Amino acid sequence: MNSKIAFDFKILLRLLLAATFILSAYSKIILPGSIEVILIDQGITADRNIAAYIVRIFIGVELAIGILFLFPYYLKSITIPLTWGLLFFFTGYLAYTGFILGDKNNCGCFGELIKMTPFESILKNIFLLILSFLLFFKTRDDKRKLFLPAIIILISLPIVFLISPVSDISEFKFGKYTYFEEAGRVDLTSGDKLVAVFSLDCEHCQQTAAEIADLKRNENNLPDVYVLFFSEGNVTVDLFNSITHSDFPYHMIDVNDFFDLIGTQPPRIYWLKDGKVEKYWDDNFEKNLLEVFAK
Repeated sequence: MNSKIAFDFKILLRLLLAATFILSAYSKIILPGSIEVILIDQGITADRNIAAYIVRIFIGVELAIGILFLFPYYLKSITIPLTWGLLFFFTGYLAYTGFILGDKNNCGCFGELIKMTPFESILKNIFLLILSFLLFFKTRDDKRKLFLPAIIILISLPIVFLISPVSDISEFKFGKYTYFEEAGRVDLTSGDKLVAVFSLDCEHCQQTAAEIADLKRNENNLPDVYVLFFSEGNVTVDLFNSITHSDFPYHMIDVNDFFDLIGTQPPRIYWLKDGKVEKYWDDNFEKNLLEVFAK
């Protein structure tokens, strides 16, 4: 009876660890851009393509570990040491971002599926380390079928890149805008987004912002709206929002970016679809948006 309980406990530990790592890999692979933005925002890398490869490599490792825990082979010599290495690495990274950089935002350990702060994720890692240590001391190392863990490790990375290939966004003019006040980190390369380019002092911009805010309140199909503000006068963001009855997430831009992004005069609104500029408009904003997004 005791032997059966011990056997069941080891299986339970393996399944818990497998489920956690597979869920972690899945949560990232469905929206890898959100993790890429975190790396850029934290200064880990300034290159979005490099961030994309880093993210997918770690997803591949997590996926491999999760699948490895489903099998009893080489647990003590391959699977658990690989788990420890990854957890210690991520815990050090989280300690750096949470306590040194002071980042209190979602760390991305479970993507956007389960949002956790770096501190919360460190506690999660400690819990996983405890489970893995328990499994290490309660299990025998079955060194049969080496080909199985070898195949799992070798194919996990290609699977991730096949499911979520790296997109070249070198020509994406909005790639450097990854943080918006009132929203935090934002991945403009994923899904439908509206990006409005406004000057705070521009009356036409204020009128347009008021129209879009009203449209957003009454049109559920309208994508999320993000604003790139340029300031050249005395109008503040708070005053602009008060005048227009709007409160969009925003990012302040300089004069060079402003004139690169507008037409002959502000405002301009871009419709972004998975990192590509699908359309942009310089006038008749309400009419154009309704034509595209109305139910």
